[in-house]
Amino acid sequence: MHVLPHPTALLDLAPSDLGHSPWRTLAQDDIDTFADLTDDHQWIHVDRDRAADGPYGTTIAHGMLTLALVPVLVGEVLRVDGSSFGLNYGFEKVRFTNPVPAGARVRGAVRLAAAELQGDWVRGSFAVTVEVEDVERPALVAENVILWRV
Repeated sequence: MHVLPHPTALLDLAPSDLGHSPWRTLAQDDIDTFADLTDDHQWIHVDRDRAADGPYGTTIAHGMLTLALVPVLVGEVLRVDGSSFGLNYGFEKVRFTNPVPAGARVRGAVRLAAAELQGDWVRGSFAVTVEVEDVERPALVAENVILWRV
């Protein structure tokens, strides 16, 4: 993990590859919980029997569940100290490029694409690729924008 003493240290670090988060399993229980929270109970996510005969042979994680993990994955490779708080500002260029089967392990490949000072804030743009273990094509690519108060 990279630990920076202050948000302005991002300015000297960009652009750079920060590495990979640890692997984490997206279990069916996680998918079911997400379905309950978002009221998205589409069969491809929650009906194991029907999904077994579907296009992927199993249930798959919601794309939005995978996207929701991106800030967590960034936080597993980078910690920025010396700020009163950080703010997940949003996402750019989000693409769901491959499904995540239930029970698969995923991790994030994180690159600090850019950093800039904007008034009292440092804005970091992170290119994140969510990889699925033993699958060549990633599940998701996105740019996560995070602001830190300086």
